[in-house]
Amino acid sequence: MSYAMAGGLQAGLFDLLTTDVGMQGLVGGAVFDAVPKPAPDLFVALGPEIAEGRSDASGAGAVHEVALSVVTTRAGYADAKAVAARISEVIEGGGMTLPRGRVAAARFVKARARVDEGEGVRRIDMRFRLRVQDD
Repeated sequence: MSYAMAGGLQAGLFDLLTTDVGMQGLVGGAVFDAVPKPAPDLFVALGPEIAEGRSDASGAGAVHEVALSVVTTRAGYADAKAVAARISEVIEGGGMTLPRGRVAAARFVKARARVDEGEGVRRIDMRFRLRVQDD
C-alpha cells in the first residue's frame, strides 16, 4: 500500500477542475478545498476520501474514493447538475497530472442530490474511485 500520492492526487484534482475551460464557464474559480465564508452561490468543494492499498508486482499503488460536492443556493438543480456532469466528464476524461505517479483509472461511483435544510442549500455529493500507481 502507498498513501504517498494522496497529496498529489488532491492537488491534481484541484488543478484539473480549476483549469478546465468548461468548469470555468460554469463556476469560474469557485472550486475549494476549504470553502470561504461567505461562500459563492454555486461552488465545488473537495471532500473526504477513503484510500485502500493496491500495490502489486509493478509497484506501489492505491485506490482513492474521493468525494466532491456541488453546492448552490440557487433555485432548482439545473445549474448544480450541469456542474456535476462536467465534473464527471473532466475526471473520467483523463489528463490529470500528478507530481508523483499517475492515475491508472478513474470512474464515477455514485451521486446523491438533496436539499440541506439546515444550511439552506441544494447539494450534489459525488464519489469517484481513482486508482493511482507510483511509477
